[in-house]
Amino acid sequence: MGQFGIGQPVRRYEDKRLLTGNGRYQGDVNLAGQVYGVVLRSPHAHARIRGIDASAALAAPGVLAVLTGDDLVAAKLGVMGVPFQRKRPDGSPMFARAHLGLAHERVRFVGEPVAFVVANTLAEAKDAAEMVEVDYEILPSVTDTAEAGDGRVAVWDECPDNISNLFESGNKAATEAAFAGAAHIVKRRYVISRVYAHFMEPRGALGVWDAGEERFTLYADVQYPHRVRQALATRIFKIPESRIRVIAGDVGGGFGTKGWQYPEHRLVLLAARQLRRPVKWQCERSEAVLADEHARDNVSDAELALDRDGKFLALRVKTLANVGAYVSSERNLLASFSNVGTLTGVYDIPAAYVGVLAVMAHTNGTAPYRGAGRPEATYVIERLIDDAARELGQDPVELRRRNLIANAKLPYKTALGLNYDCGDFTGNQATVLELADWAGFAARRAESEARGRLRGIGLANPIEKAAGPGQEFAEIRFHPSGNVTLLMGSKNQGQGHETTFKQVLSEKLGIDPRDIQYIDGDTDRVAFGIGTNGSRSTVIGGSALWMAADKIIAKGKRLAAHLLEAAEADIEFGEGAFTVAGTDRSLSLGDVAKAAFRANNLPPGLEGGFYETGTFSPDDFTYPNGSHVCEVEIDPETGHLDIVKYVVVDDVGTVVNPIGLKGQIHGGVAQGLGQALMERVVYDNGSGQMLTGSFMDYAMPRADAVPYMSVTSNPVPTRRNPLGAKGAGEAGTVGALPAIVNAVMDALAPLGVANFDMPATPDRIWAAIAAARSGG
Repeated sequence: MGQFGIGQPVRRYEDKRLLTGNGRYQGDVNLAGQVYGVVLRSPHAHARIRGIDASAALAAPGVLAVLTGDDLVAAKLGVMGVPFQRKRPDGSPMFARAHLGLAHERVRFVGEPVAFVVANTLAEAKDAAEMVEVDYEILPSVTDTAEAGDGRVAVWDECPDNISNLFESGNKAATEAAFAGAAHIVKRRYVISRVYAHFMEPRGALGVWDAGEERFTLYADVQYPHRVRQALATRIFKIPESRIRVIAGDVGGGFGTKGWQYPEHRLVLLAARQLRRPVKWQCERSEAVLADEHARDNVSDAELALDRDGKFLALRVKTLANVGAYVSSERNLLASFSNVGTLTGVYDIPAAYVGVLAVMAHTNGTAPYRGAGRPEATYVIERLIDDAARELGQDPVELRRRNLIANAKLPYKTALGLNYDCGDFTGNQATVLELADWAGFAARRAESEARGRLRGIGLANPIEKAAGPGQEFAEIRFHPSGNVTLLMGSKNQGQGHETTFKQVLSEKLGIDPRDIQYIDGDTDRVAFGIGTNGSRSTVIGGSALWMAADKIIAKGKRLAAHLLEAAEADIEFGEGAFTVAGTDRSLSLGDVAKAAFRANNLPPGLEGGFYETGTFSPDDFTYPNGSHVCEVEIDPETGHLDIVKYVVVDDVGTVVNPIGLKGQIHGGVAQGLGQALMERVVYDNGSGQMLTGSFMDYAMPRADAVPYMSVTSNPVPTRRNPLGAKGAGEAGTVGALPAIVNAVMDALAPLGVANFDMPATPDRIWAAIAAARSGG
């Protein structure tokens, strides 16, 4: 409504507070009398713990406690666990072992928590942690995904082949039949590297025990405060949810990795109860890659069947997904299966079958990270189409165009069971090709060749399964003075939720967003919430807010009719006022809100007060989609690569804020670019030691690596929620991975490079060129 409503390029309200040092991040939270915890972590990938001697540490100055796995067992703490069952390939039950919080009897990855040392100061805790003596018997380890899948070294003695479970999707018989009759079959293996989120602020936790109320408070930078509370209460401490309060302030980046329950949460709470003092743990940058969950790490064998005319007949994919040493909760499996359905992309593929083997290795667990399976799926299908075009001597653009799902076929049920409701897939591709001047690429390539450079161009048409069925909560709370507080169950972690939700409320109620107080992240103040993940906040949280606003309007009409002495049916609401139709008699929303708190103003039967809630759950997923084009130039003598053009056409449904949308696309592409060009978690294959534990070894994209991006929207609103929104938080990453690597391959293929796996670092590009030139 007006300049602040849906569709307006409103600048973010939260930015002034955050940029002027007035944010309240996890590291800013300190309480009187707090003490400090340090986690002692395993230096070995696999070892038997023969004993732990903490006597010297306990005698050190300022030390208050040293917790080990035995203490957690004695405290009878529970574990997270997986709430569903799957089968292994032989039909036996899924193998999954949850982490206790501290290692017990064995360690199974470098960085696994072994002891928790608490002292009066951080320095004293660090010093004492070095005094804890752990007697390790080093055992063989395996960190490579393919080798772990071969069962060369068992992570768990009870599961010698390391296969946790098998997830299957599609029609295997129909797919086999389609492959049997295919004129062409293209097969490739794609390795999707392991990466880590590297948010601006590493994780932290501060635990408090109130002996009088017998109640915990956890301050933590988490994405789903209410679900963290529920997990700690019902699975770990086994107490009523009301006995735990979780407070998440400003979150310095999350991307999925800060999503749920980490061991340190229970450790600070347990220590706080034992010591009767607040206990603070703050992860340090040098510790973060060892301490946190990682992401991706898949090996996919993919096959595409085509007829003589280049029409897709079937897709067959077998994936090894490295889930790490522990399957502590459903979260550790989520990325391996939740977005498998998007493997068929935006293409009309009649048959498909996918099998995903969740493989355990001596590594950190994996979990959702910006895209949570979507980038992996899109990478496979878009790489495979480009490889098919090269192998069959066809134009990759025309091959895609021939197989795109036509608008007339929507709604469309895919071979993997997804229900695409709307979109303009053909329009997206046509528009991005025009904006990127695809037709002029040959001339640009020739110009690059004249300068001794290689030039390549890549196309990808991503689609996501987003914002699935699941509730979200909103409350609009007017006060007796007429002003308003907005409370949301989703949790902002940098996306600009405050601005987005204020725009939605302004659209519905006509309130100036600057007059709205915004609250999230506190389980005592916000009644309920699922939290932020899977591009769901605007779609589901915004829809819950829309519902709550409708209730405010309905109640306001009834009260306004009484105050204006008119029939309720004659009351209209718009521009922040209730008006008797056909007259100039009206009351502002603020005046009606004030009246709702005065008993003598109320009509018979109308409850006083002016506050409403909304809880929304969609019936089905939304499907954000788009098209990306990337153009690269490579120096063949050094392998140095520059992205010289990046163009995006996106369909995220209704665009609430164009500025915010572009920011999400830019950030998503930057993270996809990071993985495509430089990011990778690497372990030494013999010792299992992590080789990329700091920014000295783990490369991150800097400003000079990120190109100018042209972003154009082609919105097709969905009818699956009242806003028409589809979700935008992960769209950039999903398209960037395949578009960039396809461009790299297009540049290298003329030299004879047949396959190339991310990351496209200069040394890997140079090596691929050298191998091709030597016939290797």
